[in-house]
Amino acid sequence: MSNSRIFTVSEINASIRGLIEVQFPFVSIAGEISNLRQPLSGHCYFTLKDEHSQIRAVLFKMQQRYLVTDPADGQMVICRGRISVYEPRGEYQLIVDTVDFHGTGIMQLEFEKLKRQLAAQGLFDKERKKPLPFFPGHITVVTSPKGAAVHDFIKVARARCPQTKIAVYPVSVQGKAAGGELVEALATINSLLDTDIIVLCRGGGSLEDLWAFNEEKVVRAIAGSAVPVVSAVGHEIDFTIADFAADLRAPTPSAAAEMILPETAALRARILQLQARQAKSVTSLLGWFHDRVAMHKQRLTTLRYPLDHLSLRLDHAAARFHRSLGTLLQGKQHELDQAAQRIRRFDPASRLQLQHQKLVDLRRRLLRSARATVENRQDSLARAAGLLDAVSPLSTLARGYAIARTSQPDEKVITDVTQIEVGDRIEVILHRGTLGCRIEKTSENRLGEEFQLQGGGKKSIE
Repeated sequence: MSNSRIFTVSEINASIRGLIEVQFPFVSIAGEISNLRQPLSGHCYFTLKDEHSQIRAVLFKMQQRYLVTDPADGQMVICRGRISVYEPRGEYQLIVDTVDFHGTGIMQLEFEKLKRQLAAQGLFDKERKKPLPFFPGHITVVTSPKGAAVHDFIKVARARCPQTKIAVYPVSVQGKAAGGELVEALATINSLLDTDIIVLCRGGGSLEDLWAFNEEKVVRAIAGSAVPVVSAVGHEIDFTIADFAADLRAPTPSAAAEMILPETAALRARILQLQARQAKSVTSLLGWFHDRVAMHKQRLTTLRYPLDHLSLRLDHAAARFHRSLGTLLQGKQHELDQAAQRIRRFDPASRLQLQHQKLVDLRRRLLRSARATVENRQDSLARAAGLLDAVSPLSTLARGYAIARTSQPDEKVITDVTQIEVGDRIEVILHRGTLGCRIEKTSENRLGEEFQLQGGGKKSIE
C-alpha cells in the first residue's frame, strides 16, 4: 500500500471521466423531468428520475433549438446523449443532445387528479376562507428549523412588527414522514388555541420535494383548521394543493411576513399623524366653546333684572292664555248650541210625525177623489145604458122586427134578396127564439110591400 500512487482529486475525477465517457459514449435514458431550472446562461439543468433513482442532466442552449416544445417538470421524456463527469464538483451527469417528449409524469397526474377531486368537494371555496387578524399577536411557523425559509420569514417579520410573538413548530417538510408530521402539527396547534395565524413555511424545490404539501391528509387538515392558515411554500412559480386550501397563499416566506404583518413604523407614523389632527381638532373645538361661553356671559351681565323680566313675561303669557282659552270655549259653546238646534230640526221622530199627518191628508183627499170619480162614472154608465137600450136591436126585435141571416158556417146578415137563392136555408132571429127557414121564392119588392107567403103567390118560408 505504501508503494501505491497517490492521486489528486483532479486526477481521479479526470480518470473517472475518461472511463465513463469510453464506457457510455452515447446512451438513451427514459425518465421524468424534475427540478428544472434555467439560469441567465440559457442552459437547462434538471433531474431525470424514475421510481427508484435519478440522474442529473444538462441541455445546453444550442441544443434547445431542436426541441418541439419547452421542457417542464413532470414530463416523461427520452433523453439521448453521453455520460460525463463535471470535474470541479466530482458529479456525473447526462449531456443531452435530443429530447423526445412522451407526456406528463405520474406525480403530475396524481397532482392534477387530487386537485380536481378536492375542488369538487368544495375545499377550495372562497366561502370557507377565514379572515386573518389585522394585528396578530402570536404567529406559529410550521417548518424545518434548519431551512433558510424560516430565517427569511423571521427576519422580515421582526423588521415589520417586532412586538408580534413568533413560535416555530419543527417538522419535516420533505420525505415520506413529512405529511404525517404536518397533520400532527396542525392538530396540536389547533388544540392549544394560543396562536392567531399558522404559517406553513418551506423553500423552493421540485415537485417531489414539495409533495408532502400535496398529500390529501395535509390538505384536509389545512381546510379543517380553526386557526387561519397561510401557505408560504416554495418560490413564486411553485404551486401546491395546500396553496388552494389555505386561507391565504403567499408566493414566498418573506412575502408571507409582509402580507400578514403590518409595518409598525408606518403604523406609528400614522398614529402620530392622527394624534396631531385630533389635538388640532380638539383645540379648535375648545376655542369655539370658549367664545360661545364668553358671548353668553356678556349677554347675561347686560340684563339688570333677568328674573323679574322673565316673571313679567310669564304673567303676561298666562293672561293671554286665559283670554284665548275663554274666547275659544265661548266659540265652541256657540257651535254646540247651533248643532243641537240642527239636531232638533232634523229629529227623526218629528219628521215621522209630520210625514204621518201628510199621509192622513193625502188619504182623505184620495177617498174624496175616488168617490167623486165613481159617481161620475156611474152617471156616464147610466146615460150610455139608456142610449144603448134605445138603439139596441133587441128593442127593435121586441117591436115585431126580425133579423135574417145565412146558415152556418157563414151566418151573414141578409139585407138584399140577391144574397140568397131559392132552396137556401136561412135563420130568422126573433125577439124570442130563432126560426129555421128554406127559401122557396124571392121577390125584389121594396120595404112596405107585402110579403106573400106560400098559397098567396109571393113568398114561402119554413
